Amino acid sequence: MDSNLPRLILFILIGCVQCSPDDRHHNGPRRYDYCVLGAGPAGLQMGYFLSKAKRDYVILERNSGPGSFFNKYPRHRKLISINKIYTGSQNREFNMRHDWNSLLSDRPDLLLKRVSREFFPPADTFPVYLSMFEKELGLRVRYGVDVGRIRAVRSPEGRSYILTDQHASDYKCRVLLVASGLWVPQRVEFVGSDLVEEYESISTDPEDYKDQAVLILGKGNSAFETAQNISGRAKLVHMLSSNPVRLAWQTHYVGDLRALNNELLDTYQLKSLDGLAEIPLDKIAITQLKEQGRRRSGAKKKGQFYVTLKKYLQHQEEKNGSDVTGEETPGYHIDNFSMRKPYDRVISCLGFRFNFSIFDSSARPMNSDNAKGRLPRLTAWYEGENTPGLFVLGTAAHSRDYRSSAGGFVHGFRYTVRSVHRVLEQRYHSNPWQSTKLSTAHLQSWILKRINEASGPYQMFEVLGDVILLRGSHCEYVEEFTLQALPQFSSLSGHEVSNHGLIVLVMQYGKKKVDNLGRGRAYTEWTRAWKSNFLHPVLYYYDQLPTEEEMKLRPSGWPLPRPKAIHHVVEDFLTEWGTPISHIQPLRRFLEHCVQTDLRAFYAESCFRAALTHRQPPLFCQHGYLKRQGVAPNSQPWQRDHDTAPMPTERDAGTSGADPAFTNYLAQAGASISSGLKLDF
Repeated sequence: MDSNLPRLILFILIGCVQCSPDDRHHNGPRRYDYCVLGAGPAGLQMGYFLSKAKRDYVILERNSGPGSFFNKYPRHRKLISINKIYTGSQNREFNMRHDWNSLLSDRPDLLLKRVSREFFPPADTFPVYLSMFEKELGLRVRYGVDVGRIRAVRSPEGRSYILTDQHASDYKCRVLLVASGLWVPQRVEFVGSDLVEEYESISTDPEDYKDQAVLILGKGNSAFETAQNISGRAKLVHMLSSNPVRLAWQTHYVGDLRALNNELLDTYQLKSLDGLAEIPLDKIAITQLKEQGRRRSGAKKKGQFYVTLKKYLQHQEEKNGSDVTGEETPGYHIDNFSMRKPYDRVISCLGFRFNFSIFDSSARPMNSDNAKGRLPRLTAWYEGENTPGLFVLGTAAHSRDYRSSAGGFVHGFRYTVRSVHRVLEQRYHSNPWQSTKLSTAHLQSWILKRINEASGPYQMFEVLGDVILLRGSHCEYVEEFTLQALPQFSSLSGHEVSNHGLIVLVMQYGKKKVDNLGRGRAYTEWTRAWKSNFLHPVLYYYDQLPTEEEMKLRPSGWPLPRPKAIHHVVEDFLTEWGTPISHIQPLRRFLEHCVQTDLRAFYAESCFRAALTHRQPPLFCQHGYLKRQGVAPNSQPWQRDHDTAPMPTERDAGTSGADPAFTNYLAQAGASISSGLKLDF
């Protein structure tokens, strides 16, 4: 055997490795159709959909594992997203209404409850779950890729994006999906801001605050979790922000103060030293008195910080607020100023902002008009307004529903990510938005199924809704479309609207401010359904698509423009909209008005009589009895023929889909109403 043969084989193997598909573009940019920036929950969720569709993609993550944000935050290591293990139901779609942490997939076991069974899980469990999600689904993630620059380039093929990492390696893609989250601390510049400690670096050991007076800037959940952690050791805790505290159970916005963090409200209202105050933060100054600010050696003392107002400072141009006189403190001007006594520590807990710094001018999204410009400005389908082909996912996309829905949280953006993927499939691969073709006779039953089970519209209320395209004797049911993009429905979904019109199903809260714990907070009479205050289904009927102008001019607080007809399904204490008189019958009457057809369900005997005496029997009989799918007078609701259930043309993971339970809604929609009803033909 030639002694050089092993060496030759080694060189050949090395060459094969260098030319392998995993490093297929080593002489230039690595090219992909889709680049996903960030392996947090939004990035992995999009990775799942791209992988399932067999698309060419890569997920780039700067850290060594997924969900690295949660390795540090929240600092006090308790998530505020609920993990309800027991709901009394085996329906996967329904259970996702009460699982605020798991991602969507076709794996029924790939849920957070495999890692934690606590109602509010420890933060350390979430990266473990994300790692499990990534590995078990085989997602394509490249770790240790710290993208420091993103630029857009034009070529004969169109616009594309180039991402450059810390090693000057380039990744080129025609579609960029930014899922990097919010991790840059939010700062407010004011006189003395250099004296403030930051949330991301403070000690989490309560003993370090023993017998200290602490001022916390901010009144969000990060501020309150900090206050709650130290209040048992601190002498007092005061909280200061521009706005009063907002409680999630009052606003229905999960980003507002949650009950598990609000213990300080008790000690404030029951007058146990702690307190809350409101002053615009850009109007304050954190100072130290001159006579206390320095030791004999000239070194600064630790602590003894005073809050003063910027207008009282004599030298406002100085950023360092450590040298002020007594005349520059509010107590000199207002002797009972609420924060006239000094603090040992001042801590800033003001949240996070989107990292705009990695984008050059050709690819930088504009700042949002809301959220103090902390987020990127996006279209209704989550594409940058000035950056075609660049989409923003996850928490950073919350500018579309800031303070109005759950798009900034896992249980909300897992559905908006799916909506973005459906937009991509239609735009770049000519695959229309998945829809279900139904007989109009079965429309009411399908709607009942959706409002009682679907988790997407339930979590993303007033943002995602079901669009029902009326086609006469049948209809197309399009699930979870982005409502604000309704004027662009045809181009985004690939479905046309006929002259029969469309119905949009939305979950929404009432618009009137009420005492959420007071008497009269809820309505039970279906005749007053439009006054419902809690989450309930609302159906909008249009004879044609609303225009962009109509969308802009919609009534304040409405998710959609004024329709031709509207129907509120009365709120329900159990969130079960299936009772015959209060829920089903009013819904049927509304649908009959929209489709101009009798939608009642009939027994076989009645269909037989109608077939003999009418040229056109009721629609239910046409699609039921005349096709040998009628209901015998002595049958029970659950004995109905499963063939009456419509079958979807194509379903996505995590959607409700057709299943045997559908016939339960046929039973409710039909027998419960028409049982014992005498019909005159």
